[in-house]
Amino acid sequence: MSVFERYLSVWIALAMIVGILVGSAVPGLVKTIAAAEVANVNLVVAVLIWAMVYPMMVGVDPGSLKGAAKQPKGLAITLAVNWLIKPFTMAALGVVFFDYVFADIIATEDAQQYIAGLILLGAAPCTAMVFVWSQLTRGDESYTLLQVSVNDVVMVFAFAPIVAFLLGVTDIAVPWETLFLSVVLFVALPLAAGIWTRRRLGSEERIDRFRDRIKPWSILGLIATVVILFGLQGQVILDRPQVIALIAVPILIQSYGIFALAYASAWTLRVPHQIAAPCALIGTSNFFELAVAVAISLFGLNSGAALATVVGVLVEVPVMLSLVAFANRTRTSFS
Repeated sequence: MSVFERYLSVWIALAMIVGILVGSAVPGLVKTIAAAEVANVNLVVAVLIWAMVYPMMVGVDPGSLKGAAKQPKGLAITLAVNWLIKPFTMAALGVVFFDYVFADIIATEDAQQYIAGLILLGAAPCTAMVFVWSQLTRGDESYTLLQVSVNDVVMVFAFAPIVAFLLGVTDIAVPWETLFLSVVLFVALPLAAGIWTRRRLGSEERIDRFRDRIKPWSILGLIATVVILFGLQGQVILDRPQVIALIAVPILIQSYGIFALAYASAWTLRVPHQIAAPCALIGTSNFFELAVAVAISLFGLNSGAALATVVGVLVEVPVMLSLVAFANRTRTSFS
């Protein structure tokens, strides 16, 4: 892991602080950035999201999809957790906590925004940091790539309908055009660009060298996006710091619950640990770059939905590191 990846939670925390300070000291700057929009898509953030997503998409090998039949159990668990369970349990937890448990301390309008952000997180399975988690658990890199490739293909077609359905049942209006535009901009086009890049580079050695060169831009893009988001959310955080803790509660429950379900399923089905660990971690982790991008596109940079997705970024890294440690300690329990 690079220094950026190893201390990602530290950089995110610092980015949050810098964002709050910048938002308080130079409010005109963040407002100018927020105003740079076309069709509800912020141009500055769009560039940053591409910086995050493109290096990951270069690692997606369409040819690896042919190997799905060799280990169908791990792939089946990943797909079932990511698309049949995770989005709906996250939506349910959001409704339970913000419509009922926290109803007396959170305004109804804010609660709906936080639910929307949680739904976006739950419906976006990870495609990037999974490679890091897989490496830390000594996972099968080829199979991890296969799982990520299949997830990306499914995401192009399933993300928008699932999110639209879940946002609809929670009484939040969904602009379909913006939602589909976000999927095209932040999943389909980067995926196509990544595949084109792989073909241009040719050999795996050249692809790996290229990814190593551009990989830091992914983390820098994420950090810059967090600075902008917290620059706009700074006053809310200073006025109501407890909101961050409240949003984190359902995210923590979801993360540990989904991991337990996927990991136990893999153990029950006798999936080898080098596939089982990444399989469970893929289901647990979130494609927070996409979630943040769609939240911004649908609800705006200074929305509660965007704030909820950023809290997901902050919570995810320490949670995933704790799960990596657990997976490594239980390695001998698998065949």
